[in-house]
Amino acid sequence: MVEKEALRKERWYIFILSAIQIVHILDFVIMMPLGPRFMRVFQINPTEFSTLVSAYTFSAGIVGFLGALYADHFDRKKFLIFNFTGFIIGTYMCAVAPNFAALLVARIVAGAFGGVLNACVLSMVADLIPFERRGAAMGVVMSSFSIASVLGIPLGLYVAQLFDWHAAFYLIVIIGIVFWILSFLILPSIQVRTTQLSIKDNLKNFKRILGQKDYLQSFTLTSVLGFGIFMIVPFIATYMVRNVGLTEAQLPFIYLVGGACTIISARMIGRACDRLGSYRVFKFVAIASIFPIFLLTNLPHVHIALALLCSSLFMMSGSGRFIPAMTIISAVVKPQERGTFMSLENAARQLSSGAASQAAGLIIGGGAAGALTNYNIVGYVGIATSLIAILIATKIKTKFNLR
Repeated sequence: MVEKEALRKERWYIFILSAIQIVHILDFVIMMPLGPRFMRVFQINPTEFSTLVSAYTFSAGIVGFLGALYADHFDRKKFLIFNFTGFIIGTYMCAVAPNFAALLVARIVAGAFGGVLNACVLSMVADLIPFERRGAAMGVVMSSFSIASVLGIPLGLYVAQLFDWHAAFYLIVIIGIVFWILSFLILPSIQVRTTQLSIKDNLKNFKRILGQKDYLQSFTLTSVLGFGIFMIVPFIATYMVRNVGLTEAQLPFIYLVGGACTIISARMIGRACDRLGSYRVFKFVAIASIFPIFLLTNLPHVHIALALLCSSLFMMSGSGRFIPAMTIISAVVKPQERGTFMSLENAARQLSSGAASQAAGLIIGGGAAGALTNYNIVGYVGIATSLIAILIATKIKTKFNLR
Protein backbone atom coordinates (compact mmCIF):
# COMPACT_ATOMS: atom_id res chain seq x y z
CA MET A 1 0.00 0.00 0.00
CA VAL A 2 2.82 2.35 0.94
CA GLU A 3 4.66 1.41 -2.28
CA LYS A 4 1.57 2.17 -4.38
CA GLU A 5 1.13 5.54 -2.71
CA ALA A 6 4.80 6.37 -3.29
CA LEU A 7 4.55 5.42 -6.96
CA ARG A 8 1.40 7.51 -7.35
CA LYS A 9 3.18 10.56 -5.95
CA GLU A 10 6.19 9.91 -8.17
CA ARG A 11 3.95 9.89 -11.23
CA TRP A 12 2.49 13.25 -10.25
CA TYR A 13 5.94 14.72 -9.67
CA ILE A 14 7.20 13.45 -13.02
CA PHE A 15 4.11 14.86 -14.74
CA ILE A 16 4.58 18.33 -13.26
CA LEU A 17 8.34 18.45 -13.84
CA SER A 18 7.83 17.27 -17.41
CA ALA A 19 5.22 20.00 -17.87
CA ILE A 20 7.68 22.66 -16.73
CA GLN A 21 10.27 21.26 -19.13
CA ILE A 22 7.74 21.45 -21.97
CA VAL A 23 7.17 25.16 -21.37
CA HIS A 24 10.77 26.32 -21.29
CA ILE A 25 11.87 23.95 -24.06
CA LEU A 26 9.02 25.18 -26.25
CA ASP A 27 10.16 28.75 -25.65
CA PHE A 28 13.64 27.78 -26.85
CA VAL A 29 12.84 25.51 -29.78
CA ILE A 30 10.09 27.74 -31.22
CA MET A 31 12.88 30.03 -32.43
CA MET A 32 14.17 27.44 -34.92
CA PRO A 33 11.03 26.91 -37.06
CA LEU A 34 10.41 30.66 -36.91
CA GLY A 35 13.89 31.17 -38.37
CA PRO A 36 12.80 31.74 -41.98
CA ARG A 37 10.15 34.21 -40.76
CA PHE A 38 12.59 36.14 -38.56
CA MET A 39 15.17 36.32 -41.34
CA ARG A 40 12.53 37.69 -43.71
CA VAL A 41 10.79 40.09 -41.30
CA PHE A 42 13.95 41.51 -39.72
CA GLN A 43 16.00 41.16 -42.94
CA ILE A 44 18.84 39.41 -41.09
CA ASN A 45 21.45 36.89 -42.28
CA PRO A 46 22.26 33.42 -40.81
CA THR A 47 24.88 34.86 -38.46
CA GLU A 48 22.43 37.37 -36.97
CA PHE A 49 19.78 34.71 -36.59
CA SER A 50 22.24 32.42 -34.80
CA THR A 51 22.90 35.34 -32.43
CA LEU A 52 19.21 35.36 -31.53
CA VAL A 53 19.39 31.63 -30.77
CA SER A 54 22.71 31.69 -28.93
CA ALA A 55 21.72 34.74 -26.84
CA TYR A 56 19.36 32.47 -24.89
CA THR A 57 21.94 29.74 -24.30
CA PHE A 58 24.82 32.09 -23.47
CA SER A 59 22.62 33.89 -20.95
CA ALA A 60 21.49 30.56 -19.49
CA GLY A 61 25.07 29.39 -19.19
CA ILE A 62 26.45 32.53 -17.52
CA VAL A 63 23.58 32.87 -15.04
CA GLY A 64 23.71 29.12 -14.47
CA PHE A 65 27.26 29.39 -13.16
CA LEU A 66 26.21 32.15 -10.76
CA GLY A 67 23.10 30.22 -9.71
CA ALA A 68 25.23 27.18 -8.95
CA LEU A 69 26.73 29.06 -6.00
CA TYR A 70 23.39 28.95 -4.20
CA ALA A 71 21.50 26.10 -5.85
CA ASP A 72 21.87 23.84 -2.78
CA HIS A 73 21.10 26.59 -0.27
CA PHE A 74 17.45 27.12 -1.11
CA ASP A 75 14.42 24.92 -0.90
CA ARG A 76 14.28 23.18 -4.29
CA LYS A 77 10.63 24.09 -4.86
CA LYS A 78 11.08 27.77 -3.97
CA PHE A 79 14.14 28.01 -6.22
CA LEU A 80 12.17 26.44 -9.08
CA ILE A 81 9.15 28.72 -8.59
CA PHE A 82 11.40 31.82 -8.53
CA ASN A 83 13.08 30.91 -11.81
CA PHE A 84 9.81 29.85 -13.41
CA THR A 85 8.38 33.29 -12.60
CA GLY A 86 11.36 35.08 -14.16
CA PHE A 87 11.17 32.85 -17.20
CA ILE A 88 7.49 33.71 -17.80
CA ILE A 89 8.32 37.42 -17.54
CA GLY A 90 11.17 37.00 -20.05
CA THR A 91 8.89 35.17 -22.48
CA TYR A 92 6.30 37.94 -22.15
CA MET A 93 9.04 40.40 -23.11
CA CYS A 94 9.58 38.32 -26.26
CA ALA A 95 5.87 38.50 -27.03
CA VAL A 96 5.79 42.31 -26.88
CA ALA A 97 9.21 42.89 -28.54
CA PRO A 98 8.76 45.43 -31.39
CA ASN A 99 12.05 44.81 -33.22
CA PHE A 100 15.20 42.69 -33.49
CA ALA A 101 17.09 44.51 -30.71
CA ALA A 102 14.20 44.23 -28.24
CA LEU A 103 13.74 40.55 -29.05
CA LEU A 104 17.46 39.96 -28.50
CA VAL A 105 17.26 41.52 -25.02
CA ALA A 106 14.13 39.51 -24.23
CA ARG A 107 15.86 36.27 -25.27
CA ILE A 108 18.70 37.08 -22.86
CA VAL A 109 16.22 37.56 -19.98
CA ALA A 110 14.28 34.40 -20.82
CA GLY A 111 17.51 32.42 -21.07
CA ALA A 112 18.78 33.70 -17.73
CA PHE A 113 15.86 32.09 -15.92
CA GLY A 114 15.08 29.26 -18.34
CA GLY A 115 18.53 27.72 -18.11
CA VAL A 116 18.45 27.60 -14.31
CA LEU A 117 14.89 26.27 -14.48
CA ASN A 118 16.15 23.29 -16.47
CA ALA A 119 18.72 22.50 -13.76
CA CYS A 120 16.02 22.82 -11.09
CA VAL A 121 13.84 20.26 -12.86
CA LEU A 122 16.65 17.71 -13.30
CA SER A 123 17.75 18.16 -9.68
CA MET A 124 14.24 17.49 -8.43
CA VAL A 125 13.93 14.38 -10.61
CA ALA A 126 17.12 13.02 -9.08
CA ASP A 127 15.95 13.98 -5.55
CA LEU A 128 12.45 12.56 -5.83
CA ILE A 129 12.95 9.39 -7.90
CA PRO A 130 15.07 6.42 -6.66
CA PHE A 131 17.97 5.44 -8.94
CA GLU A 132 16.40 2.09 -9.90
CA ARG A 133 13.49 4.01 -11.50
CA ARG A 134 15.39 7.14 -12.46
CA GLY A 135 16.21 6.07 -16.02
CA ALA A 136 12.54 5.74 -16.88
CA ALA A 137 11.78 9.04 -15.12
CA MET A 138 14.57 10.78 -17.06
CA GLY A 139 13.13 9.30 -20.24
CA VAL A 140 9.74 10.84 -19.52
CA VAL A 141 11.17 14.23 -18.54
CA MET A 142 13.57 14.31 -21.48
CA SER A 143 10.71 13.42 -23.83
CA SER A 144 9.37 16.89 -23.04
CA PHE A 145 11.36 18.06 -26.06
CA SER A 146 9.32 15.69 -28.20
CA ILE A 147 6.00 16.69 -26.66
CA ALA A 148 6.87 20.34 -27.21
CA SER A 149 7.67 19.46 -30.82
CA VAL A 150 4.50 17.43 -31.40
CA LEU A 151 2.02 19.74 -29.71
CA GLY A 152 3.66 23.07 -29.03
CA ILE A 153 5.62 23.86 -32.20
CA PRO A 154 2.85 23.09 -34.72
CA LEU A 155 0.38 24.99 -32.55
CA GLY A 156 2.82 27.87 -32.14
CA LEU A 157 3.51 28.01 -35.88
CA TYR A 158 -0.21 27.88 -36.64
CA VAL A 159 -0.85 30.78 -34.27
CA ALA A 160 2.08 32.67 -35.82
CA GLN A 161 0.68 32.14 -39.31
CA LEU A 162 -2.83 33.05 -38.18
CA PHE A 163 -1.67 36.27 -36.47
CA ASP A 164 2.09 36.94 -36.38
CA TRP A 165 5.22 35.66 -34.61
CA HIS A 166 4.40 37.62 -31.43
CA ALA A 167 1.35 35.39 -30.87
CA ALA A 168 3.53 32.28 -30.54
CA PHE A 169 5.17 33.73 -27.42
CA TYR A 170 1.84 34.89 -25.97
CA LEU A 171 0.73 31.26 -26.24
CA ILE A 172 3.79 30.08 -24.30
CA VAL A 173 3.14 32.64 -21.56
CA ILE A 174 -0.43 31.38 -21.11
CA ILE A 175 0.68 27.73 -20.94
CA GLY A 176 3.46 28.72 -18.53
CA ILE A 177 1.05 30.35 -16.11
CA VAL A 178 -1.11 27.21 -16.03
CA PHE A 179 1.89 24.99 -15.24
CA TRP A 180 3.21 27.51 -12.69
CA ILE A 181 -0.01 27.09 -10.71
CA LEU A 182 0.20 23.29 -10.92
CA SER A 183 3.82 23.24 -9.77
CA PHE A 184 3.02 25.52 -6.84
CA LEU A 185 0.15 23.29 -5.71
CA ILE A 186 1.63 19.80 -6.24
CA LEU A 187 5.43 19.74 -5.98
CA PRO A 188 6.86 19.09 -2.49
CA SER A 189 9.40 21.23 -0.70
CA ILE A 190 12.91 19.80 -0.60
CA GLN A 191 15.33 21.39 1.86
CA VAL A 192 18.79 20.08 1.04
CA ARG A 193 21.09 22.03 3.34
CA THR A 194 20.16 22.85 6.91
CA THR A 195 23.06 25.25 7.56
CA GLN A 196 23.85 28.35 5.54
CA LEU A 197 27.44 28.92 4.44
CA SER A 198 29.15 32.31 4.36
CA ILE A 199 30.05 33.76 0.97
CA LYS A 200 33.69 32.76 1.53
CA ASP A 201 32.81 29.18 2.48
CA ASN A 202 30.34 29.02 -0.37
CA LEU A 203 33.05 30.00 -2.87
CA LYS A 204 35.39 27.39 -1.39
CA ASN A 205 32.70 24.73 -1.77
CA PHE A 206 32.07 25.89 -5.33
CA LYS A 207 35.76 25.69 -6.16
CA ARG A 208 36.02 22.21 -4.63
CA ILE A 209 33.14 20.94 -6.76
CA LEU A 210 34.63 22.46 -9.89
CA GLY A 211 37.95 20.81 -9.10
CA GLN A 212 36.62 17.25 -8.97
CA LYS A 213 37.73 15.26 -12.01
CA ASP A 214 34.62 13.07 -12.03
CA TYR A 215 32.38 16.12 -12.15
CA LEU A 216 34.44 17.77 -14.89
CA GLN A 217 34.16 14.63 -17.02
CA SER A 218 30.39 14.70 -16.55
CA PHE A 219 30.20 18.35 -17.57
CA THR A 220 32.33 17.62 -20.62
CA LEU A 221 30.15 14.70 -21.68
CA THR A 222 26.91 16.66 -21.93
CA SER A 223 28.68 19.78 -23.24
CA VAL A 224 30.15 17.82 -26.14
CA LEU A 225 26.72 16.36 -26.91
CA GLY A 226 25.14 19.81 -26.73
CA PHE A 227 27.77 21.32 -29.01
CA GLY A 228 27.29 18.64 -31.63
CA ILE A 229 23.51 18.87 -31.80
CA PHE A 230 23.32 22.67 -31.73
CA MET A 231 25.64 23.02 -34.66
CA ILE A 232 22.76 21.46 -36.61
CA VAL A 233 19.40 22.17 -34.93
CA PRO A 234 19.05 25.98 -35.32
CA PHE A 235 19.18 25.78 -39.11
CA ILE A 236 17.06 22.68 -39.79
CA ALA A 237 13.94 24.69 -40.66
CA THR A 238 15.82 27.16 -42.88
CA TYR A 239 17.71 24.36 -44.63
CA MET A 240 14.48 22.45 -45.25
CA VAL A 241 12.87 25.50 -46.84
CA ARG A 242 15.81 26.85 -48.85
CA ASN A 243 17.64 23.65 -49.83
CA VAL A 244 15.26 20.70 -49.55
CA GLY A 245 12.24 22.44 -51.02
CA LEU A 246 9.68 22.43 -48.22
CA THR A 247 7.36 25.39 -47.75
CA GLU A 248 7.00 27.27 -44.46
CA ALA A 249 3.48 25.81 -44.21
CA GLN A 250 4.99 22.28 -44.26
CA LEU A 251 7.50 22.97 -41.44
CA PRO A 252 5.11 21.91 -38.64
CA PHE A 253 5.13 18.38 -40.07
CA ILE A 254 8.86 18.08 -39.32
CA TYR A 255 8.25 18.68 -35.63
CA LEU A 256 4.93 16.88 -35.50
CA VAL A 257 6.23 13.63 -37.03
CA GLY A 258 9.70 13.83 -35.48
CA GLY A 259 8.34 14.71 -32.08
CA ALA A 260 5.77 11.90 -32.15
CA CYS A 261 8.49 9.37 -32.99
CA THR A 262 10.72 10.75 -30.25
CA ILE A 263 8.02 10.49 -27.59
CA ILE A 264 7.95 6.75 -28.24
CA SER A 265 11.71 6.32 -28.58
CA ALA A 266 12.51 8.41 -25.48
CA ARG A 267 10.42 6.20 -23.23
CA MET A 268 11.88 3.07 -24.79
CA ILE A 269 15.40 4.41 -24.24
CA GLY A 270 14.60 5.35 -20.63
CA ARG A 271 13.28 1.88 -19.84
CA ALA A 272 16.23 0.28 -21.62
CA CYS A 273 18.58 2.24 -19.34
CA ASP A 274 17.01 0.64 -16.28
CA ARG A 275 17.05 -2.87 -17.80
CA LEU A 276 20.29 -2.96 -19.81
CA GLY A 277 22.39 -0.23 -18.23
CA SER A 278 22.79 3.44 -19.09
CA TYR A 279 26.27 3.12 -20.60
CA ARG A 280 25.31 0.32 -22.99
CA VAL A 281 22.27 2.23 -24.17
CA PHE A 282 24.23 5.47 -24.54
CA LYS A 283 26.93 3.83 -26.64
CA PHE A 284 24.35 2.25 -28.95
CA VAL A 285 22.31 5.44 -29.44
CA ALA A 286 25.41 7.62 -29.90
CA ILE A 287 26.74 5.37 -32.66
CA ALA A 288 23.29 5.12 -34.25
CA SER A 289 23.01 8.93 -34.30
CA ILE A 290 25.89 9.24 -36.77
CA PHE A 291 23.84 8.08 -39.74
CA PRO A 292 20.87 10.48 -39.37
CA ILE A 293 23.29 13.38 -38.83
CA PHE A 294 25.04 12.62 -42.11
CA LEU A 295 21.80 12.13 -44.02
CA LEU A 296 20.10 15.27 -42.71
CA THR A 297 23.01 17.65 -43.30
CA ASN A 298 23.66 16.35 -46.83
CA LEU A 299 20.01 16.19 -47.91
CA PRO A 300 19.31 17.49 -51.46
CA HIS A 301 15.98 18.58 -52.91
CA VAL A 302 13.74 15.58 -52.07
CA HIS A 303 10.13 14.61 -51.50
CA ILE A 304 8.70 15.68 -48.14
CA ALA A 305 8.32 12.03 -47.04
CA LEU A 306 12.08 11.42 -47.26
CA ALA A 307 12.81 14.75 -45.58
CA LEU A 308 10.51 13.78 -42.68
CA LEU A 309 12.19 10.39 -42.36
CA CYS A 310 15.67 11.92 -42.07
CA SER A 311 14.62 14.67 -39.67
CA SER A 312 12.68 12.21 -37.47
CA LEU A 313 15.63 9.81 -37.21
CA PHE A 314 17.85 12.75 -36.29
CA MET A 315 15.49 13.92 -33.55
CA MET A 316 15.06 10.43 -32.11
CA SER A 317 18.77 9.69 -31.89
CA GLY A 318 20.00 13.22 -31.14
CA SER A 319 17.74 13.80 -28.16
CA GLY A 320 17.85 10.11 -27.19
CA ARG A 321 21.55 10.32 -26.34
CA PHE A 322 20.85 12.72 -23.49
CA ILE A 323 18.61 10.28 -21.61
CA PRO A 324 21.31 7.70 -20.78
CA ALA A 325 23.90 10.49 -20.50
CA MET A 326 21.91 12.29 -17.79
CA THR A 327 21.27 8.99 -16.00
CA ILE A 328 25.01 8.23 -16.10
CA ILE A 329 26.04 11.55 -14.59
CA SER A 330 23.31 11.42 -11.93
CA ALA A 331 25.20 8.46 -10.48
CA VAL A 332 28.40 10.53 -10.19
CA VAL A 333 27.18 13.39 -8.01
CA LYS A 334 26.69 13.31 -4.23
CA PRO A 335 23.06 14.03 -3.21
CA GLN A 336 23.99 17.05 -1.09
CA GLU A 337 25.79 18.63 -4.06
CA ARG A 338 23.21 17.75 -6.69
CA GLY A 339 21.73 21.25 -7.10
CA THR A 340 25.14 22.87 -7.57
CA PHE A 341 26.27 20.05 -9.84
CA MET A 342 23.17 20.18 -12.05
CA SER A 343 23.39 23.97 -12.27
CA LEU A 344 27.03 23.77 -13.35
CA GLU A 345 26.29 20.94 -15.79
CA ASN A 346 23.42 22.91 -17.28
CA ALA A 347 25.52 26.08 -17.47
CA ALA A 348 28.38 24.29 -19.22
CA ARG A 349 25.97 22.65 -21.68
CA GLN A 350 24.17 25.91 -22.41
CA LEU A 351 27.43 27.76 -23.06
CA SER A 352 28.55 24.92 -25.29
CA SER A 353 25.26 25.00 -27.19
CA GLY A 354 25.47 28.76 -27.59
CA ALA A 355 29.01 28.52 -28.89
CA ALA A 356 27.89 25.82 -31.32
CA SER A 357 25.00 27.91 -32.64
CA GLN A 358 27.26 30.93 -33.08
CA ALA A 359 29.95 28.83 -34.78
CA ALA A 360 27.38 27.31 -37.12
CA GLY A 361 26.22 30.81 -38.07
CA LEU A 362 29.78 31.68 -39.06
CA ILE A 363 30.30 28.44 -41.04
CA ILE A 364 26.96 28.40 -42.85
CA GLY A 365 26.59 30.84 -45.71
CA GLY A 366 24.10 31.78 -48.39
CA GLY A 367 24.36 30.49 -51.94
CA ALA A 368 22.34 30.77 -55.12
CA ALA A 369 18.68 31.69 -54.66
CA GLY A 370 19.22 31.95 -50.89
CA ALA A 371 20.20 28.29 -50.38
CA LEU A 372 22.37 27.56 -47.33
CA THR A 373 25.95 26.41 -47.90
CA ASN A 374 28.36 24.38 -45.71
CA TYR A 375 25.57 22.71 -43.75
CA ASN A 376 27.34 19.40 -44.36
CA ILE A 377 30.39 20.72 -42.50
CA VAL A 378 28.43 21.29 -39.28
CA GLY A 379 27.13 17.74 -39.73
CA TYR A 380 30.65 16.36 -39.75
CA VAL A 381 31.33 18.23 -36.52
CA GLY A 382 28.22 16.62 -35.03
CA ILE A 383 29.49 13.17 -36.01
CA ALA A 384 32.89 13.83 -34.42
CA THR A 385 31.27 14.93 -31.14
CA SER A 386 29.30 11.65 -30.96
CA LEU A 387 32.53 9.67 -31.07
CA ILE A 388 34.23 11.92 -28.51
CA ALA A 389 31.23 11.58 -26.17
CA ILE A 390 31.51 7.78 -26.28
CA LEU A 391 35.15 7.98 -25.14
CA ILE A 392 34.23 10.26 -22.22
CA ALA A 393 31.28 8.07 -21.19
CA THR A 394 33.57 5.03 -21.24
CA LYS A 395 35.88 6.67 -18.71
CA ILE A 396 32.97 7.47 -16.39
CA LYS A 397 31.56 3.97 -16.78
CA THR A 398 34.89 2.37 -15.85
CA LYS A 399 35.35 4.58 -12.77
CA PHE A 400 31.85 3.97 -11.37
CA ASN A 401 31.40 0.43 -12.64
CA LEU A 402 28.24 1.28 -14.56
CA ARG A 403 26.52 -1.04 -16.98
